[in-house]
Amino acid sequence: MALFKKLEYRKKIFLYLSAIFIVFTILVLLFQYKREREFKRDQIEVSLNNIAELTYNFIERKGLDKEGNLGSLDSLYLYIPNQNIRVTVLDKSGKVLYDSEVKEVVKMENHLHRPEIQKALKEGSGSNIRESATTGYEYYYYTKSYADLFVRTAAHYDVEVKNFLGVEKLFIFYLVTLFLVTWWFIGLITKNLSSALFKLKDFATRLSHGEEVTEKVEFPKGEFGEISKQVAEIYDKLTAAKSKIETEKNKLYSHLIALNEGIAFFTPNKKEILRNNHFIQYLNIIADETNISEEQIFQIQNFSKLNAFLEKNLKEDVHIDQNELPHLEEIIDKGTRTFNLHAIIFADKSFELVIRDITKLEKQKKIKEEMTANIAHELKTPITIILGYLELLKENHLEDTERKRYISNAYLQSERLSDLIQDISVLQKMSEARDRFKFEVINLNELIYEVKESLNISLKKKDIDVKTRMSKPILIKANKSLLTSVFYNLFENAIKYGGEHIEICLNNYLEDSNFYYFSFSNTGNNIDERHFLRVFERFYRVDEDRSRPKGGTGLGLAIVKNAIQLHGGEISAGNLKEGGVEFLFTLSKSN
Repeated sequence: MALFKKLEYRKKIFLYLSAIFIVFTILVLLFQYKREREFKRDQIEVSLNNIAELTYNFIERKGLDKEGNLGSLDSLYLYIPNQNIRVTVLDKSGKVLYDSEVKEVVKMENHLHRPEIQKALKEGSGSNIRESATTGYEYYYYTKSYADLFVRTAAHYDVEVKNFLGVEKLFIFYLVTLFLVTWWFIGLITKNLSSALFKLKDFATRLSHGEEVTEKVEFPKGEFGEISKQVAEIYDKLTAAKSKIETEKNKLYSHLIALNEGIAFFTPNKKEILRNNHFIQYLNIIADETNISEEQIFQIQNFSKLNAFLEKNLKEDVHIDQNELPHLEEIIDKGTRTFNLHAIIFADKSFELVIRDITKLEKQKKIKEEMTANIAHELKTPITIILGYLELLKENHLEDTERKRYISNAYLQSERLSDLIQDISVLQKMSEARDRFKFEVINLNELIYEVKESLNISLKKKDIDVKTRMSKPILIKANKSLLTSVFYNLFENAIKYGGEHIEICLNNYLEDSNFYYFSFSNTGNNIDERHFLRVFERFYRVDEDRSRPKGGTGLGLAIVKNAIQLHGGEISAGNLKEGGVEFLFTLSKSN
């Protein structure tokens, strides 16, 4: 009974496979018949299309359509090997302008409603097999539509073309023979098939449809079952490896996108493998172009040193040690921008290029160098004076009045030194630790009043009148300490250098949805215009000889500018026409 079932099972497999193969053979035959016929038609149409393109390019280059004389096209077709090609040129209304087989084209009727013309009008190109009403011959027509013309090419539909479009009978004979041989072979192999075939078929079908097989497939014992099991195991390993590669790939892409550096990887023949957007952005800046590609880096003049490095190390006879990879690093200056280029060549001679924008770092480096020199210079004066007074105080024979005077002068210099160190500390905090400043809602009117009151004695001493024009109480989110420094330094600057019997005016003259606009002016002394470009620089003094005795650190306006920028604003300075100095600045509402 089991044997009978087994035989029946094999018989079913044989019948099923035979039926499938018969249907498959018929479908393949039909498909191949259609495909071969279409392929040959495509070959003819490609040939006709090339002639149409050649014709239109000749017309356009020679300007024949503008002159209205297309007769010179005859000379073009002397170079076409196939003499059975007919070319017709029509305007967009269907009027025949030229025909290679008809001399008197003016007698030809309008061709707009020809099937191939109508197809070209709708789809850009069209073809049709029919008899010509003009010549009486049967043609294979092909028409291509251009902006201002139709170009129709046609091959004589003679025995040669018909045979070309026919299907190879040898293929049919070959397919039938193959079917018979395979059918016989199916009868032999079905004896060795079992349920493993269907399990493997189901497994493969699910994979071909993109379905992920998560459950473990159990195959029966036997040689075919072992092969099936190995296939399933290979699939599991490939799936795991693919998943891991995809994860690593996504991590790499995310990393490249997140980096501020421009990174690109190239093959040994300088073809791009992978790059991020920053790489192209920096290339455009360095090359002064907006559409440069990553592979054009090797034509940019600024990378001559890189090209020499690559040419030297990418030669076939050069061996690269995995432990000592060749690398190059250079600085590229481009206008106001500075870039660091780093190249490294790997053992397989692929290579990596990294471009970093170090403009800010270079600028900070120069600022720090200048500030270090300025600090050393500014600290030297009060320290020298203090040391001088201390040396004098060491003398025991000094009078009490002299001793007190020296101590008082040394104390004043120590105060100046303390102010200098405090101002430097504030500037450094604003430059390097801006997030440490606490922002809160403050009443600007009250803050200005407090600053004015703290300087009231100095204002009265020089008979200075202060006017504040605030249209309403101004509530702003800001750091109170920094804004106090802004107004304190502006007031103190006017008191020290403006002169006596002057007027100081603080005016909130405008506001919009984003900013408050302020003017701080005094009616005192003017400043030479050349100083306004540098007046906010650290340690810059308009008149150094007169500034030092007045106790300034040279950092007041630098603190003002940095504090205002920290609050999202900008500041500028200039002279008033009627005399005096005016500072215009903004404070952001969005802090």
